[in-house]
Amino acid sequence: MTPPPGWYRDPSAPHLERWWDGTAWTEHRRAPESPAAPTPPVSGPSAYGSQPTVPLTPGRPSDGGASGKGPKAVALIAAGAVLLTAIVTGVIVLGEDDGGGKVETAPTLATSQPVDREPAPDTPSPSESASEPPADGPAVVTDQLNGITLPLLDGWVRPRNVTEADILMTTDGTYDCPADFGFCRHGKVTSRTATADDGSSPEAIAKADIEEAADAAYDRDLIGRRPFGGIESHKVMGSGPVSVAGRAGWFVRWRVTTAEGPGGYVQSLAFPSGVGTGSPVVVRYVFDAGDDGPPLADMDRLTKGIRSTTD
Repeated sequence: MTPPPGWYRDPSAPHLERWWDGTAWTEHRRAPESPAAPTPPVSGPSAYGSQPTVPLTPGRPSDGGASGKGPKAVALIAAGAVLLTAIVTGVIVLGEDDGGGKVETAPTLATSQPVDREPAPDTPSPSESASEPPADGPAVVTDQLNGITLPLLDGWVRPRNVTEADILMTTDGTYDCPADFGFCRHGKVTSRTATADDGSSPEAIAKADIEEAADAAYDRDLIGRRPFGGIESHKVMGSGPVSVAGRAGWFVRWRVTTAEGPGGYVQSLAFPSGVGTGSPVVVRYVFDAGDDGPPLADMDRLTKGIRSTTD
């Protein structure tokens, strides 16, 4: 027999009461201890009271006692409701949800333990080889091919933005060339290895090189222009033996007069190399004349400061 309409324990929420309309559960719910029950949508027999026993299924509530059982019965019912709530809650947490999927609690975020690792071995640095040339110091430039170093004097810098080959250093800055489009420098120093055609002795090499050095500096540049209008004349300022890095060398110095500008000084210096086969080295100095050119004494300072990379 279908139970008559009334308030019954809600099977989906045992801590509440739910209205049974005689055929199905409604959405009306209330707390069991509520003193005033809301008016049900359909009136039912008063004999069932406000505290019927919870039906096992929505369609078949079991026969229950009336609400007038006294304080002890109410206390027992309340204790049972609390116990049933705890059991149902545990089942919901530990059991499966309506879709059949297992309800799992979120895993506790644990702080990962540091893993002891042996320190990685230091990366070995490349071993220094005796054949590797030393790096340029703050006041030295190195010609690695010919195995020499030169001091970097005040007012001189390592080459930058230059087109000529074999340049070791230049004076700082540029200026507009006197006679043709382009930029010139007040001083530069180059070096090269002498060939068999240059001669066999430092003297012969220096004397053969000076004219070519003067033409390259003050007559025509690499693309055929004449930045100084060409060389008009030259004068030998000095020629003779000189000691270079402990080796016997020879120098020749010219004073060159140009069609435009103050002209300048050119020197060719030849001496044996201290590395390899000892082929002679040729160092060229080009200094503009006049107040803007470097001091002529710098030629002698540079020559005295030349060192072999093997010394």
